[in-house]
Amino acid sequence: MLRFIRESPVPVGKREIAKAFNVKGADRVALKQMLRDLRADGSVSRGTRRELMAPDSLPEYLVVEVIGPDTDGDVQAKPAHWNADDGKAPPEIVLLTSKDHTAPGSGDRLLVSLKKRGANRYEAKIVRKVGAGPRRLLGVFESASERRGPGIVRPTDRKLRFEIAIDAAARGEAEPNDVVWVEQLGGPLARRGRVVERVGSLFEPRTVSLIAIAANDIPVEFSEAALEQAATSGPAPMGNRLDLRQVPFVTIDGEDARDFDDAVFAEPDAAADNPGGWHLMVAIADVAWYVRSDDALDRDAYRRGNSVYFPDRVVPMLPEELSNGWCSLRPREDRPVMVAEMWIDAQGRMLRHRFHRAMIHSAARLTYNRMQAARDGNPDDELQPLMEVVVAPLYGAYAALDAARRDRGTLDLDLPEKRAVLDQQGRIVEFGVRQRLDSHKLIEEFMILANVAAAETLEQRHMPCMYRVHDKPDPLKLESLRQFLGSLGIGLPPGLNLRPKDFARALEKASGSPYERLVSETILRGQSQAIYSPDNLGHFGLALRRYAHFTSPIRRYADLLVHRGLIAALRLGDGGLAHAEGANFAEMGEYISQCERRAVAAERAAMDRYMAAYMSERVGATFDARVSGVTRFGLFVALEDSGAQGLIPIKTLGEEYFRHDEPGQALVGARSGITYRLGDMLVVKLRECDIATGSLVFELIEKVGGAPAVRPAPRGSEGQRGPKRPMANRPGKPPQVRRGRRR
Repeated sequence: MLRFIRESPVPVGKREIAKAFNVKGADRVALKQMLRDLRADGSVSRGTRRELMAPDSLPEYLVVEVIGPDTDGDVQAKPAHWNADDGKAPPEIVLLTSKDHTAPGSGDRLLVSLKKRGANRYEAKIVRKVGAGPRRLLGVFESASERRGPGIVRPTDRKLRFEIAIDAAARGEAEPNDVVWVEQLGGPLARRGRVVERVGSLFEPRTVSLIAIAANDIPVEFSEAALEQAATSGPAPMGNRLDLRQVPFVTIDGEDARDFDDAVFAEPDAAADNPGGWHLMVAIADVAWYVRSDDALDRDAYRRGNSVYFPDRVVPMLPEELSNGWCSLRPREDRPVMVAEMWIDAQGRMLRHRFHRAMIHSAARLTYNRMQAARDGNPDDELQPLMEVVVAPLYGAYAALDAARRDRGTLDLDLPEKRAVLDQQGRIVEFGVRQRLDSHKLIEEFMILANVAAAETLEQRHMPCMYRVHDKPDPLKLESLRQFLGSLGIGLPPGLNLRPKDFARALEKASGSPYERLVSETILRGQSQAIYSPDNLGHFGLALRRYAHFTSPIRRYADLLVHRGLIAALRLGDGGLAHAEGANFAEMGEYISQCERRAVAAERAAMDRYMAAYMSERVGATFDARVSGVTRFGLFVALEDSGAQGLIPIKTLGEEYFRHDEPGQALVGARSGITYRLGDMLVVKLRECDIATGSLVFELIEKVGGAPAVRPAPRGSEGQRGPKRPMANRPGKPPQVRRGRRR
């Protein structure tokens, strides 16, 4: 009986013991006494629910504290209340993570159910989260005066306007201007802490991305099992794949791209009933062949949700052996793919489509610039022989698709994308804008068509589909947008049932005006956020009834799910969608949408910090700027040359109280009537630059085309409410570059 109790994977009670040993009737009294004796002499112990177990065993349900992943990627935990004074090592508890629960973080407390898997070793299944671990903050360590203690940490999150005091014994190896993780001591409102990890020096160029990665909790390490699985991957067999190796597919990507996950082909449709029509094929790397449901690679890919791109690095969704190797459609090498084969008419309307699992042999690795140069009549030596069979048909099909897009009236917000140029040491040397050529638009239209075909196929086959949905604008945002556009003489139709065409007309009216970029940005802010969901809401911006992401399974988990769905629906072999995955699509869609938002926030934060580092040498310089946002605490402005954005605090605007006119998106002087509104052109001076938070603070010099800026009030003046005088304007106090949070 002792052996039975000790070897049971879970604690057992008197009832389970009686059943196992067939103890019945009056013998139960003797059994009860025997168990009482065993507890008395320490042979067994009793858990919280009166169950019996070996003395050193843990109960079936227990609150544990997450330690973190081990070298194999397994998440380890320990009992939340463990007495280490007796010298016994805590048991080894491995958490069984699943897609039903968000991955726990270090210090989190969880209620788990335990199963014994060996001496002092358990597997734990998460029941629920019962508490978060000690609050960790990312900040910049600075030396402090003797009165304030040995050091302080200023959070890198610009919303956190406090400091954390660090005692000498709690600073670890942190030096001034180091970016560190600090653990608050004494609860979330505590202002004391200890340094638990050093990220890097604030002035090391590559620390900028590390701050964004750490602050947004982006996973950067792959598990040993995933790395081993990727390293042992090899070429996919031909099997039943369609052989398309003689088709002249080409990849078209940016100059610095290292992974090529899509290839395209087009030719005139030979069918007599489709004059002027086109036959297109979009080949996408067959990631589902290499990454199977719930294997090590899949678990790591799901945890990431997507790849994250920074100016100096990429945090990939898949290990490099796959993303830059077997799943990259390198030129003149056989690669397994999923192919969307489509036929369109002369007006760009889809006639029919089908999908294949195939093998291709890319004819060339092209870039957007080379492709555009060839189209403009300047092909290079490699492209010259491909002009008739590759370049001309691709642009011919694109012209038809572009016509269909214009006919649908899509919301085409052609906003400039900032591009950071770094030197070999990772220092920012230039900010520019990425060109958007017809070659970019060509690939976009081909990918959109393939995405629509994927969604239609899954819907027709009654297969779960992870749609990419974009709902109609929120009514409140729409009303605010309508008022702003009306102030510029640009009208929107009344009511809530607007179409993308209505916004397209507004963009056309603003085209060529000084407000063109501002109108585009404001319309963008007025839109709903696109998300992943198994419920089809359509895609408002693209004016499409159904849409899914199929074309980038290397860098988006949603695309991998769509690939698996197509494989299962069309019976294309191994690697199809597992039933459990389809049942969890609602939760998975919410999770990968969160991962996408996390990635966008990290990329934007990194770009802001790079911009702050770039602008730090220009403190005191003046710039032309336009008001890009109006709030009750000041004006947000965007510089005309670089697009850098920063704040003019309301307290620096003038001597009087400024009223925030929210519907009119303006600040209005209560006495003078001086008005600063969205879109106004200003001359501003850069006053402060905070590299740690990526924030810029400007001073208003003058309003272009209007009254000069009102100077700040002297001490004692009324209004809202100028300091007595801005720090940057005080005699003998030149503008400064702030290395930590602005004091």
